[in-house]
This record gives sequence, C-alpha cells and structure tokens, in this order.
Amino acid sequence: MNEISSSVAPPEPDSPGILQELRARFGAAIGACQATRDGVPTPWIEKSRVRDILRYLKLEAEQPYRMLYDLTAIDERTRVHREGQPESSFTVVYHLLSFARNADIRLKVALSPEDLVMPTITDIWPSANWYEREIWDMFGIVFAGHPHLRRILLPATWQGHPLHKDHPARATEMEPFRLPQDKENAEQEALRFHPEEWGMRRAHDGTDFMFLNLGPNHPAMHGVFRIVLQLDGEEIVDAVPEIGFHHRGAEKMGERQSWHTYIPYTDRIDYLGGVMNNLPYVLAVEKLAGIEVPDRVKVIRVMMCEFSRIASHLVFYGTYAQDLGALSPVFFMFTDRERVFDIVEAICGGRMHPSWFRIGGVAQDLPQGWDKLVRDFVDYLPSRLDEYDRIALGNSILKVRSRDVGSYTVEEAMEWGVTGPGLRACGFEWDFRKARPYSGYEQFEFEIPTGQRGDCYDRCAVRAEEIRQSLRIIKQCLDHMPPGPYKADHPLTTPPLKKQTLQDIETLIDHFLGVSWGPVIPAGEAFMCVEATKGSNGYYLISDGSTMAYRVRIRTPSFPHLQMIPLISRGLMVSDLVAILGSIDYVMADVDR
Repeated sequence: MNEISSSVAPPEPDSPGILQELRARFGAAIGACQATRDGVPTPWIEKSRVRDILRYLKLEAEQPYRMLYDLTAIDERTRVHREGQPESSFTVVYHLLSFARNADIRLKVALSPEDLVMPTITDIWPSANWYEREIWDMFGIVFAGHPHLRRILLPATWQGHPLHKDHPARATEMEPFRLPQDKENAEQEALRFHPEEWGMRRAHDGTDFMFLNLGPNHPAMHGVFRIVLQLDGEEIVDAVPEIGFHHRGAEKMGERQSWHTYIPYTDRIDYLGGVMNNLPYVLAVEKLAGIEVPDRVKVIRVMMCEFSRIASHLVFYGTYAQDLGALSPVFFMFTDRERVFDIVEAICGGRMHPSWFRIGGVAQDLPQGWDKLVRDFVDYLPSRLDEYDRIALGNSILKVRSRDVGSYTVEEAMEWGVTGPGLRACGFEWDFRKARPYSGYEQFEFEIPTGQRGDCYDRCAVRAEEIRQSLRIIKQCLDHMPPGPYKADHPLTTPPLKKQTLQDIETLIDHFLGVSWGPVIPAGEAFMCVEATKGSNGYYLISDGSTMAYRVRIRTPSFPHLQMIPLISRGLMVSDLVAILGSIDYVMADVDR
C-alpha cells in the first residue's frame, strides 16, 4: 500500500489540494469550507453523497485517508456564533486521517430536527459501528443500515439523549431517583443477553454453544467491562464486548465547567496517564485563544508527560505479566511507579491526578531540588528495566502465551482506528510526537520502537522499549531546561498581578473576572491530539465566545481498540483472550468517558 512507509511526510495543515480534488469529483455536493482555528480543512457536504465522498477519500484518492479517526455530532440549536456555516440543528462530523499526507480532513453534514437520519458507513470502516451507536445514544441520530443500532454508553432503559442541549446535566435537575422492585426487575432484565439479537446461533451441528459472561466483575477485565463469549468448548466462536457500565458524562460536564475548572476532569479520562490527559485539552484551548507558551513551559510539559508515560507503562508491564501468571514483576514495577509519583508529587503537589497543567502554562515553576530527584531516577531505572525484561519478556511461559496471539496487520489496525503502541507493534513507525511535533518535541532525540507481528508479545515489547525512550527524553529536559516564565503573559491565562488591582478599577475588574469566571475564549473550533500513553488522545473543542465550552469531544484511543476484540479473538481460547485484553492496555474511564 502506497502510504505505509517508515518515512513521515511533513504535515499539511490546510491541504487545499484535497478540497479542489473533491470539488472536481463531486461538484456542488462539496459545500463551503468552514474556517477553524486548527487549520484542518472542514467542508460541509451533502447528506445524500456522504457514502460516495467517504468511500472516495478512503479508497480512490491518490493519497487516501485510511483511518476514520473520529466520528461525532454537535447539537447546534443554542449556538450563537455560526458565521459562514449552513443552517443546521444537528451536525454529524467525520474526522479522517491520512498517513500518506500526514494530514486530516473534517467533513460536516447538516441535519434538521425533522430528519435525524444518516446512512451507515460500517461497510466502509468497521470502526464506525461503535461511533454510530454512540451518536445515536447521545444525540438520537439514526444510522440507517447499521447492523445493531442500540445504546452503548447508557442503559437500554434510559430516556432521552444526554448530549441534547435540553437534557438535564445534573441529578438536581431531574426527578429524585427511585428504584422500586418492578423497575429493578426491568433493569436486570435489560442486561440479559439474547444471542439472536446479535445474529448468533445457539447451536450448530447438534451441539449447543455456551454463552459465558466474562466480566463485568473479573480481574482480567481491568475495569467494569463485560464480554459475552460464544463458546464451543473453550474455543471462542464469537464475542460481544459490552461497555457503558462506567459512563460518567465527561463531555456533558464540559458544557457546565469553565475552561479552567474542567482541567481536573481531564485527569480522570485515562486515570493512569496523569498530566498527559491535561495536555491535549490545554493545547486545544490555547489554539482557540491564540496563546503561545514560553519555551520553559514546553519543556516542563514534555518532561512531566514522559513521567506519566513511564508510570502508565509500568502499570501495564506489571499487570500484563500478572495476567499471564507471573506474580513477582508487578510488585517490583509498582514500587518503581511509586518512585515516579514521588517526583510528580514533589513538582506538582499531587501524585496520580495532579491537574497541574494550565491554559498558557503550568500551575507553578519547578521547585528547588527538582533536578536531583529527576537525575537520580534517570540513573536508577535503566538497570531495573533490564531486569524486568529478563524476568518478563524473557520468560518462556509469557512468550508461549503471547506470541502469535491476538495478531492483526497494519491494514487491519488502520481499518479499526488503532493508534499508539498497538499500531507500532505491527511494524508501522507512526508517532504523533515525530509526525506532528507539539510542545517542542521536534527538538528532542528519541527513537520510535516498533514490532513485526502485531501480536500480544510485540505490543508488550514496544511499551517496554518506550519506557527507555521516555527516560532519554527526560534526560534531555534535565540537561537543557530553558530559563524563563512558567506561564504565558496573556490576558486570557494570567490575571493582572494582585498589587496592580489597587491602582485602577479596570484592573481590579479584570482580576476579579479572570479568577472567578475564568477566561472568555473567542468563538471557534479547534482540535489537538497528543501521543498519549495508550494511543492518540485528542480534544475537539467548540467555543461560542463564552466562559464555558459549547462542545467538548474527547477522542480516546481505548474506545476503538476494544472494538477489535471479536476480530482478534475468534478461534482462540478463553485463556488467550486474557492475554489479548492485557496487551491492549486500556482503562474503562478512557472508553466510557
């Protein structure tokens, strides 16, 4: 395939060529191109030609957009600033990624409230299955032809669609919750699995299949997650992943929090990723506001993100070995994770969820003595990693249970929206820190670890090597930390100094509003993604010129990754599925959001 190459093309943020190409092919079906703060080409397209246009971009364009990176919707009914956009009550947004172009395209389709129906694209991208279910669940938009359109994040008994602007955002806005016996019985019955609804047979050749609930309470599930297995003996015939037990409405919360006060919520998306979760959010807000941060801020952010990557990977490494029967490594690796947290706590004041990044900078400057803490850790960990590789990756049992298990190809990874270590384990050298450097990553020297087989073993080996590369980046931060301020000198991120508020009333007002209400971010749209611990994590933010976001869309890596489970587990054993689940490295907060 022409786009699969170890070399990465320079980014094309505006890609005017693709718009000309689309207009030449589809004419009036390609409408006006919306101006956005992130520069991603955003044309409005006719609903009747959606499938043709998407199929062309994926299969026929010279440098195709192989990955459906994200698919979401917007309730436009209360939005004020829609200058230059066609009339729309609800908007469906397709976000595509081209590895060949190193560029994105965002396609929008306008819908009226009387016609909330879209054609499915599950036959073009299989990963669209869950995304379309999510849109129906959250917005009530029907996707005609979808193989199984039902709720995915909320219970089947839920009334309404939460991301409608008129849906209550808090429990205090709803009737008090009551659970009489008949309602409890109905809720329990709604959880019952019916194989026929999923196109499954109960028997074959005179033999009954067994249907097994793996989870939602099982140590191998790594969270509140259920997979219904169709078994012939111990062989997996098919699998149906069920998520939604953990949904917290993080995107809905974004509509009720100020731009500043939403930062702690981002920590809890991938709760193992620490400040790594803050970064794409604050980068997107900074893009909307036109804020440029100082060099010192960039390097501090890079260093703390790489500490988060090490902490997350150590959890993965230890628990993965534990899933496969090696009980000792997890204790050693969790101990070293605590050493990482000691550094994070010394710098940020918190350990697991420090919520330390700020719009325009970080919460405070590096404390005195930070460099010694970091240097001691950088000198300490490499020998420990060598020992871990010996007792884990070098373990014969772990090799037997993980090699050639749960394999997928580069082509399959792109079809299903796999990013991060899961994509690199197939041999495809793609890392957003290299392909689209952010926060100054272009100034750092590091390698991109890759695998060959795309199996469980390679997914583990890639993450183990990424820890070493993170140490390499941290050492460069340690040796070349630039001087300067830790926050941008910008009115939307830094209130006037307190002493200046005593000089004139305007400064006092600015300080009061900046602290109490938070900044008023200019109207617009922006998307920013980072190479997070588990793959590509991105925030698509829409501002309506207010102190709160109009729409917060969180693109998480674990959501598409779990969708692949049936594909890579059919024909294997239940014990193999345990290895597959551990190798994916997901957390349910990253899935259910």
